[in-house]
Amino acid sequence: GSVTNLLTSIVGNVFGFKALRALRLEDLRISQAYIKTFFGPPHGIQVERDKLNKYGRALLGCTIKPKLGLSAKNYGRACYECLRGGL
Repeated sequence: GSVTNLLTSIVGNVFGFKALRALRLEDLRISQAYIKTFFGPPHGIQVERDKLNKYGRALLGCTIKPKLGLSAKNYGRACYECLRGGL
């Protein structure tokens, strides 16, 4: 099992639909059989910090999607700000 795959299956890109004005997930039940397929991450945060050589700060990842309606200038700015945070 994968938390990412689970969430993608549930909501996918539904939050990017322009026709959708509001959405709220009020309840989610996951079967025990499905939960048992989740074994946790293959390694812990220390491995990620070692790979990135980043310690003593939060790690953040994001995806900036052009379809969200940003102008080219604002899209570039968002990418710049994201990358400025450091890799």
